[in-house]
Amino acid sequence: MKLTNFVNGQWQQTEQAEFRPVLNPANGEELAQVRMSTAQDVDLAVKAAVIAQKKWAKVPAPKRADYLYEIGRLMKERKEHLAQVLTKEMGKVIEEGRGEVQEGIDMAYYMAGEGRRMFGETTPSELGDKFAMSIRSPIGVVGLITPWNFPVAIATWKSFPAIVGGNTFIWKPATETPMMAYEMAKIFEEVGLPEGVANIVFGAGSEVGTALLEHKDVRVISFTGSTETGRKVAEAGGRNLKKVSLEMGGKNAVIVMEDADLDLAVEGILWSAFGTAGQRCTACSRVIVHKDVKEELQKRLLTKMDTLTIGDGADESIKIGPVINRKAIEKIHSYIEIGQQEGATLLVGGEILTGGIYDKGNYYAPTLFTDVKPDMRIAQEEIFGPVVSIIEVASLDEAIEVNNGVIYGLSSSIYTADVNRAFKAQRDLDTGIVYINAGTTGAEIHLPFGGTKGTGNGHRDSGVAALDVFTEWKSVYVDYSGKLQRAQIDNET
Repeated sequence: MKLTNFVNGQWQQTEQAEFRPVLNPANGEELAQVRMSTAQDVDLAVKAAVIAQKKWAKVPAPKRADYLYEIGRLMKERKEHLAQVLTKEMGKVIEEGRGEVQEGIDMAYYMAGEGRRMFGETTPSELGDKFAMSIRSPIGVVGLITPWNFPVAIATWKSFPAIVGGNTFIWKPATETPMMAYEMAKIFEEVGLPEGVANIVFGAGSEVGTALLEHKDVRVISFTGSTETGRKVAEAGGRNLKKVSLEMGGKNAVIVMEDADLDLAVEGILWSAFGTAGQRCTACSRVIVHKDVKEELQKRLLTKMDTLTIGDGADESIKIGPVINRKAIEKIHSYIEIGQQEGATLLVGGEILTGGIYDKGNYYAPTLFTDVKPDMRIAQEEIFGPVVSIIEVASLDEAIEVNNGVIYGLSSSIYTADVNRAFKAQRDLDTGIVYINAGTTGAEIHLPFGGTKGTGNGHRDSGVAALDVFTEWKSVYVDYSGKLQRAQIDNET
């Protein structure tokens, strides 16, 4: 199967186009071939989006929302199929695949509801016989750049608020996971979304992503990916005066206090650290534990880690699937040597799995370091794999200081039975998401998603806050006095 661009409601021709194989990370099987588009392909999509947006913006928001209800319905009908496709191309276990598709379904229905809300404000005017209000207005054409680790959920966080907000978009999915974009394009086509509203252009970030950033008619860029690439996106966006929304890396920590339910904490750490093989921006990669319970927590973690099954995520019995590709394997493995050179103690894991199915795919053993100091590279840098560092502390204040002592600020967690500690932690932890007695993952679509510092630039995906990325505020004044009234001048009583 060859995946071609979806532009202006049409599947584009493939003559003389370059293609790249899409591989199943569990076994190396070729699933499809994806088009590697050029800047000219982006320009074609933008032109279609510009024309379509003028009409789309005039469609009442509740009518735009009707398309999202239909998209959600079709996603629900095809949930199992979509989950199976997702697991094949990305590698996450099928249970997680189903959960990710459900997140997209939830987002469709939630943002469809915003079609009848999208609230502005009315406020008194300082002048008589004058009415004042603010409303949300569409921005225009937006560019969406999404990662491979959540190929449908993150895409829906961005595209659905863009749609209901009256914008058209060009979506560049990751080259590792284009099949979910293909499936979504088929759904957009089936529900009859007007031509040019949704456009998908496959290809490399260096070509397609750059073309979106530099195109004068693309007004907004919404990007999820590494902090390094996000900086480049921000620089280009600033130079071209585009609105830019960034969701980038994380170095997330679970804090375990001495009064915590240790069994519950272990469950939360395992799910947060090793789900999606640690390839989440919200993955737990640090466990900050009170010295009084460190040894016991380590013991329980090691016992539970020994029961984790690793293999092809399509197998219902598997708990941890492969990582995305060999380059990722090499990066993860390089940090094992770094950690040991820095003086950390490797308790378990730290190896590329081989033999049998492991030889065909990209598998890395769940890894646990202890005796980690907060300033070590393995405690500071995003590894993006199943690697966890245990850091010992003596107090809640120290735990918060260690948590905040990284360049990222996405997600954090604390396990404690003390409500006062819980409230102090949620106030002082410098992250965009805080969990109490739960792991660092599990965001829900009706709350804002994003982080502080090196994780983002102040915008949020999901929730009502997502509309702030894809709409502009417009202030409207209606003077029905029949005479000239000057604000700040003619308002004396």
